[in-house]
Amino acid sequence: MTKNYPSNLTWEQWELIPELFPKAKPAGRPRTTIYIYAVVNAILYLLCQGSTWRALPGDLPP
Repeated sequence: MTKNYPSNLTWEQWELIPELFPKAKPAGRPRTTIYIYAVVNAILYLLCQGSTWRALPGDLPP
């Protein structure tokens, strides 16, 4: 994500919740903290803005 949206978590807020997510499975693409942080922020953006799928900004993660 290249833009800082109002719905984004701060790093201080993020540090309180990463343990709540399940650990990555041994097979498949490696998971990084930055990627999960971006996905959570994208979900929060969608929940706060209520936009349609086609109206999402292009800089949100796939």
